[in-house]
Amino acid sequence: MAVEKTNSSSSLAEVIDRILDKGIVVDAWVRVSLVGIELLVVEARIVIASVETYLKYAEAVGLTQSAAVPA
Repeated sequence: MAVEKTNSSSSLAEVIDRILDKGIVVDAWVRVSLVGIELLVVEARIVIASVETYLKYAEAVGLTQSAAVPA
């Protein structure tokens, strides 16, 4: 089984197109406490995707139920 390597470089437009097509999700949760007192709490969920990609996957997990249905 041979592995082929290509030396082609991706342009920024190709990278952005791939990100919007597939999407990226970054989920982070941090809690800093000292002696039971919370000093810092950071929660973040970052989703980068095209609207079409987001709606396709959001519908699959039930996140679009509260959205208004167009008449």
